[in-house]
Amino acid sequence: MASAAEQLAANISLSNFSKATDLKKRLWFTLGALIVFRLLSFVPLPGINPTSLASLFDQTRGGVLDFFNMFSGGSLERMSLIALGVMPYITASIVVQLATTMSPTLAQLKKEGESGRKKINQYTRYGTVLLCAIQGYFIAVGLETWGGEQSAVINPGTMFRATTVISLVGGTMFLMWLGEQITSRGIGNGISLIIMAGIVAQLPTAIAQALEGGRTGTLSPVVIFGVLALAAGLILFICFMERAQRRVLIQYPKRQSARGQIQQERSHLPLKINTAGVIPPIFASSLLLMPLTIAQFSGNRTAGESAWGDFIITVSTALQHGAPLYMLLYGAGIVFFCFFYTAVVFNPEETAENLKKYGGFIPGIRPGKRTEEYLDYVLTRITVVGSAYLTLICLLPEFLIAKAGIPFYLGGTSLLIVVNVTMDTVTQIQSHLIAHQYGDLIKKAKLKGGRGR
Repeated sequence: MASAAEQLAANISLSNFSKATDLKKRLWFTLGALIVFRLLSFVPLPGINPTSLASLFDQTRGGVLDFFNMFSGGSLERMSLIALGVMPYITASIVVQLATTMSPTLAQLKKEGESGRKKINQYTRYGTVLLCAIQGYFIAVGLETWGGEQSAVINPGTMFRATTVISLVGGTMFLMWLGEQITSRGIGNGISLIIMAGIVAQLPTAIAQALEGGRTGTLSPVVIFGVLALAAGLILFICFMERAQRRVLIQYPKRQSARGQIQQERSHLPLKINTAGVIPPIFASSLLLMPLTIAQFSGNRTAGESAWGDFIITVSTALQHGAPLYMLLYGAGIVFFCFFYTAVVFNPEETAENLKKYGGFIPGIRPGKRTEEYLDYVLTRITVVGSAYLTLICLLPEFLIAKAGIPFYLGGTSLLIVVNVTMDTVTQIQSHLIAHQYGDLIKKAKLKGGRGR
């Protein structure tokens, strides 16, 4: 017989969805917040000439700025108020989480519960402001001399730099606040949804460019069809791997039931193959994008003027999207953050202590230290598989697309983020629907009980 949860999940329909008023409010709020995000991407920075900026950006197509532009939903190309997107916040989160593992003071804060979490979030916000100010200053200075006489800045100077830094800091902080509001009052993870919305907004343009290349003959129809087929295959593979898990059998002591029978309870501890989710590619991208963006704008300003400017140009060229060094660093970053974030999310020592406290044990493994070592061993093995899967998904399409010259919005990183965030959001919607149906069943049971009395 199916369990009550399975029966409720099977009975989810449009009629049940229409009755879930709280879920509808959350969905409308999420949709409204994403619309606000998209509208802000079209609000330009003060003192920018959009026509000159568009022509200058076309000259750098295929570079790292294009990759950054994908994550910001086209905001960087238009130099909008939210041109930096949420990448400074993600980078600050990485730094704070790394510091938490190395600093005893921050580690103690993390163990203090809600109050400690609020303080850590506050440090992350301070770091976000600092990173935004640094990136904003370099972008403002780079824009002033980018293109020489065809500069996109109308009135260069101190006022323009100060205005740009303040506007970019305010835009990123607003996006960070908007993401937190989506998480608490909407559906899904707000920051992930904002990144996904930016990628999805760029997909129609990328597909149109690919089809235009096929029409003009610059791209072979076979290549276009092959990339689309590869994208479809990757989506199916991502769905399969994101649901894959290693179930560790857990047994509990024998207990006597009401009828006098002795029963032994069993359950499973599910360990996902990809425990870290989409965090490793996002973290690795953000760490590569921040210095490369600064280097690219600084290089445009100092190229040919000094040895430092030539060095920056050389580094930027070596780390261009699709270059071997970029791929190597990107893959290494994904593997590192797979293990790092898995260690942050899942604590074998804490899990072993909880099992011991409630009398649970793994068959053949002693409770306590041995259980902790076994869980750590299993988690390490499946994380190796998970990191290899993420690296393959993110790098293989990038190699092929870089060779074929197709816009890399169709690459593995963007597909991974879109599919993963969509699956998580749908799961949360289903959870809300099931909770709503449980509520209806409880209300009906109370009404029937009242009538019986």
